[in-house]
Amino acid sequence: MNPLREGLTQERVPEPHVMVIFGASGDLCKRKLLPALYSLVRERMLPAKFAVMGVARNKYSVDEFRDHMRDGCDRYARRKPVDENVWQDFSRGLYYKSAEFDDLDAYKQLKKELEEIDAELGTPANRLFYLSTPPSVFPMIVENLGKAGLVSRAHQPWSRIIVEKPFGRDLESARKLNRELKQVFREAQIYRIDHYLGKETVQNMLTFRFANGLFEPIWNQYHVHHVQITSAESLGVEGRGSYFEEAGILRDMVQNHIFQLLCLVGMEAPISMDANAIRDEKVKFLKSLRPLPTDELDDYVVRGQYVAGHVLGESVPGYREEPGVSPDSTTETFVALRLLTDSWRWANVPFFVRAAKRMPKKATDISITFRNAPTALFRNGDGANDVSNVLTIRIQPDEGISLHFGSKVPGPTMDVAPVNMEFRYGTSFGKEPPEAYERLLLDAMLGDPTLFIRDDETEASWAFISHIHQAWAERKERSIPVYPAGTWGPPEADALAARRSAEWRKP
Repeated sequence: MNPLREGLTQERVPEPHVMVIFGASGDLCKRKLLPALYSLVRERMLPAKFAVMGVARNKYSVDEFRDHMRDGCDRYARRKPVDENVWQDFSRGLYYKSAEFDDLDAYKQLKKELEEIDAELGTPANRLFYLSTPPSVFPMIVENLGKAGLVSRAHQPWSRIIVEKPFGRDLESARKLNRELKQVFREAQIYRIDHYLGKETVQNMLTFRFANGLFEPIWNQYHVHHVQITSAESLGVEGRGSYFEEAGILRDMVQNHIFQLLCLVGMEAPISMDANAIRDEKVKFLKSLRPLPTDELDDYVVRGQYVAGHVLGESVPGYREEPGVSPDSTTETFVALRLLTDSWRWANVPFFVRAAKRMPKKATDISITFRNAPTALFRNGDGANDVSNVLTIRIQPDEGISLHFGSKVPGPTMDVAPVNMEFRYGTSFGKEPPEAYERLLLDAMLGDPTLFIRDDETEASWAFISHIHQAWAERKERSIPVYPAGTWGPPEADALAARRSAEWRKP
């Protein structure tokens, strides 16, 4: 039975294995990975024969590593306080090895230590590797895993690897990384992780679209006026100025997170819930995106950069004043795009997407604005009774779905006012959804790649994004539109939407 379908009817528990986390002393491991693993253990979703080997350059003892991870679980685990009995059980399976990532002998020693854990716990040489390191050392780690004999290309015992984003920084580097990974692992063993795909509302997109006869018949060019996707952050670069100077918001958010949401909104129905059937449709949608004309780029793309302002009542500096940022930087902290697709379903329907730092609030949502009713029975001379029907899917915060429509105002006159119909996960199901990393780690352990990104998908998204970066580089512009921190972006972005009779919605 397909693992995804099986998971709909019964609990799924992975086979016994050891998870090896490279970069285990880092922030991601402490804040996300170990708290997620602890939560899975607490929910009895992991096998009894399970262990974690942390590998990093820091000189920790095993006890120091366990204490460091306990602090992470105390602070970041979904359910607090940490259950002492569960932690004692879990922590006995936490190990640590200090090593340089370029030291082949360290990998050979790691192999011996993992075999000792297998002998002690009865784990049958199944391995899940996690690259929680800077992308620059991905190829080095993968190569040494292969040379040390730590990877089995067989189906049993199995070896899998989870790779954190970014998967390259342009099309050429993405292709190179894919080649390097596949010199040691088969594509089916590679799990490229984007935590957005683990969010409950994002997963619900497939159910919402394809399990409800109400919405799918109107999910097309005949009924939809336009689609908007917003990913707004109130924070700035948070001490990562040097990284952000190299990345920019287009690489940091649009190429991965937003394009994942875009695919789930725009893709066709898969022939089954099989992982490759779903991922096939995502790739088809990405390939249907119409290339942006370089000589008319400003009609499709607006970038911006925040200057000093106020966010949530606090005075904050401009981007160029952040540590590690060039005083004459033209790196974008805001980007808005108008996208069109060469597909039958979405012909001439614009997709507006935007991502930014230092917005008034942190919010990610998808809004589908439907075409107005064909008659104007209720329209006043000033158009006051016009109401657009908008379906909004909130990814964060307050995960849920709302439908915006018109209703008659009580009274003797035929006045129409907008109202909302709301669904919220927390109140509807009475329980907190799992963290994204909990779902994604469990799926990788089970060998279910549905929520992970395939090689051709990474290359299709980079092919589109790299075209924009190349056009910007050729123009060599020394200025960039600006917006005060705490606002919704530069006025050029409003004009981008207005050219197609749309306006940006405020999450």
